[in-house]
Order: sequence, then C-alpha cells, then structure tokens
Amino acid sequence: MKKIALFAFNGDPLCFVHVLLNALDLEEKGFDTKLIIEGSAVKLVGPLNQDDHPFHDLYRKCIDKGLVDCVCQACSHKLGSLEEVKQQGLPLCHDMSGHPSMASYLQEGYEVITF
Repeated sequence: MKKIALFAFNGDPLCFVHVLLNALDLEEKGFDTKLIIEGSAVKLVGPLNQDDHPFHDLYRKCIDKGLVDCVCQACSHKLGSLEEVKQQGLPLCHDMSGHPSMASYLQEGYEVITF
C-alpha cells in the first residue's frame, strides 16, 4: 500500500479544501493517507469545525476517518489556535523545533506532498 503524507501549509480555505478532498480521495482509493496541518492552515481548525462553514462536512469526515495525523504545535501556539486544536482533541506534533518533521514521515515510508 502506498503511503502519502499531505502537509497543508496554506491557510486559504479555497486551497485547504483541496487538501481535504485529496485526503479523502486517496484514502477511498486504498492509500495510507495522513494529513498534517501546518503553517497558516492551523487557523482554519476553528472555523472549519463550525456547522455553518461550507467545508465543515469535509473537515469532519477527514477527522472521523482518522486522516488528520497532527497539527503543528508551534504554529497553533503562534497563530492563536492551540486551544481550539486541544478542544477538538487533535494530536499535536512538535518533533522538529515545535513543528512536525517531514523526515519522520519519510523515514516511515510516506511520500510527502505539500499544499
């Protein structure tokens, strides 16, 4: 099974929706898929969890399927979304100076794709 790690850095909702769509598509087609939320994308965790957000259902589907592997701890802290991430029970990663390490995913055999 091919392993894919999608690193989402872009905080523009219209860009982030493509990460969600691709994560679901890859998972549905049998790929071992992990979504890592990094950079300004961490600011979307709160708004996307609101029922009235247009991409709420896609976001929740990714979470419910366990596709969100982690959210960057350093960026969440710096950009004010750390409490929301914790409240949603999303895992935080911080193994590279407070950020998720791409090398860790590569060492586990994942192909890294950035958005």
